[in-house]
Amino acid sequence: MLGNEFNPIQIEIGGLDFNTRYEYQFILDKLKSAARGSFITKDLWQWRKPAPDFSFLTGSCAYFNEVVYDRPGKPYGGDPAIFESMAREPAAFMVWLGDNWYTREADYGSAWGLWYRASHDRAQPALRNFWKSMPQYAIWDDHDYGPDNSDGSYGLKDVSLEIFKRYWSNPSYGQDGKGIYSQISYGDVDVFLTDDRYFRSSDDLDDSVGGNPNPEKHFFGKKQLDWLEDALMQSSATFKIIAVGSQALNPLSREECLHNYSFEFHNLMQFLDRQKVRGVVFLTGDRHHSEIIKFERPGNYALYDVTTSPFTSGIAKVEGAEINNPYRVEGSLVQDRSYAKFIIAGKKNERVLTVEFHGLDGNKLISWSISEKQLTP
Repeated sequence: MLGNEFNPIQIEIGGLDFNTRYEYQFILDKLKSAARGSFITKDLWQWRKPAPDFSFLTGSCAYFNEVVYDRPGKPYGGDPAIFESMAREPAAFMVWLGDNWYTREADYGSAWGLWYRASHDRAQPALRNFWKSMPQYAIWDDHDYGPDNSDGSYGLKDVSLEIFKRYWSNPSYGQDGKGIYSQISYGDVDVFLTDDRYFRSSDDLDDSVGGNPNPEKHFFGKKQLDWLEDALMQSSATFKIIAVGSQALNPLSREECLHNYSFEFHNLMQFLDRQKVRGVVFLTGDRHHSEIIKFERPGNYALYDVTTSPFTSGIAKVEGAEINNPYRVEGSLVQDRSYAKFIIAGKKNERVLTVEFHGLDGNKLISWSISEKQLTP
C-alpha cells in the first residue's frame, strides 16, 4: 500500500482439523525465519459435549512513545511489559477495544501518516510474543481511527478503514464496505464488535430537540443498530457481549458515552426489554481507568458495562461526581494500567462469567462474577 512502503500480508489457511495444535514457521526465499509459533483450532462441541470452559483477554489504549512526534514533557506511554504478561496468559483469544495505536498531529492529516502510525506501532518488539500467543480481534476508537474525539465527518475515514482491515483479521467489516462492525463466537459466547466512529455524529450536536431525544444524533447509525439488533436475536449464546470503543451505560460520564446519545441509547434499551434478550453484557474501553458500571432496569435484569483501560497510555483519575459514582460496582475501580481477563465456566444452565482486572505484571487486582441466571429476564 502506498507503493511497497506499507504492505502488511494476510495469509488464509483452510481445511484444518478442529481442536488441534498446529505449529508454523515462515520461509522467505528458501530461508527459514527464526520466528515461529503455534495455535490451537476451536473445538466442534455443539451437539456433542458441554460448552467448553475458556477465557479471553481484553483492554484498550496502547500508546508507544516516539519522541519526534510526541508532545514535550513526560512521556505519555508507559511500560509495555504488560503485553509480555498478557502473552503468558493461557487465553483463547484477545479483543482490542480501541485506541490500539495513537495517531499524532503529524499523522492524521495524510494517508501516509495513518499508514505510518499503524505500521510503526504494530512492529513494536514488546508486542511480538503477544501477537503469536493467541488470535487477535479488534474494534477501534478515536485515536486509531483519526483525531481525538473524531466522528463520521473525518475526511480520511475510508483510509483508516482500509488500514484497519489490513492490520486486523476480524471475520468481516461492516456492510456495503462501510464501518468495521462484526461478530465473533467462541464456545457459548458471542462477542459483537461494534463501530463507534464511522457513523457517529458530532459529540457537540444537541442531544435533545424540544425536550425529546434528537433522532439526528447518531452513535452507531441506523444500519449498524439494525444489524446489532438482528444479530442479538439470531444469537443463542449464553453470554452476549457487546464490545464498544466508548463507555455505554455510565449516566455520570461527561465523556463520549453511548448513554449521552439518548435517541439510539433508548432505542437499544427498549429493544432489549421488548425482546427479552438474555445474557447481555457491555464491554468498553477509552476511559484510562477500569471499572464496572451497573445499570438497573425496572422489571428486568440489570445490565453491566465492564470498562478496561489503559494498557500503556496515561492514567486518568476519576473526578467530580464520578469519584463516588453510585452506578459503579463497589470495589471495581482500578486507576492504574491494566487488562481484563474474562473467564466463562460451569455446567450447562449454570454458566458463570468472571471478570478479573490484572496489573502490569499480570497480578490479579480484582475479581467479579455474574451467573447466566442473573442475566435472565
